[in-house]
Amino acid sequence: MPKGGRKGGHKGRMRTYTSPDEIDAQMKAEKERKKQEQEAEAAGGVAPNDLTEEKLGSGSEDSDDENSDRRRAGVEGLIEIENPNRVAQKSKKVTQIEMDEPKQLSRREREEIEKQQAKERYMKMHLAGKTDQAKADLARLAIIKKQREDAAKKKEAEKKAKETAAAAAKGMNSLSMK
Repeated sequence: MPKGGRKGGHKGRMRTYTSPDEIDAQMKAEKERKKQEQEAEAAGGVAPNDLTEEKLGSGSEDSDDENSDRRRAGVEGLIEIENPNRVAQKSKKVTQIEMDEPKQLSRREREEIEKQQAKERYMKMHLAGKTDQAKADLARLAIIKKQREDAAKKKEAEKKAKETAAAAAKGMNSLSMK
């Protein structure tokens, strides 16, 4: 596929095609490089990257200075530029940091803390029976408790009535049998 994609190159440039000769040359170069890597590993166990580093390191120390100058290309090499809008971050020492001042909370954090505190206050008042809901719950519980007590008394009275009726019936049966 041609370089530049389907719609063409940037701003109307023509598409460039790789010729078959170039492709063959690239393939041969890659094969040779792999072959050299394998030979280097088999021969001395030294990686090809180490060999290239040795070749680079054999140059003089002046080449390091030249590389640093090359890195600063264009106007940077000629003029010292400092951005006046850039704020340099200053590192603070532990002794400079003030732990006494409280941390400034965001509005959301502050509202969340207030909400939790309000909920805790409400729960304390609810347990103490001071809220309207707690009063209503206690009144409802008192009514239920009274109803249960009345039902228990009624059940007990019915049980005693059955026992006396059974005893009376037993007494009548014993009299009628004699």
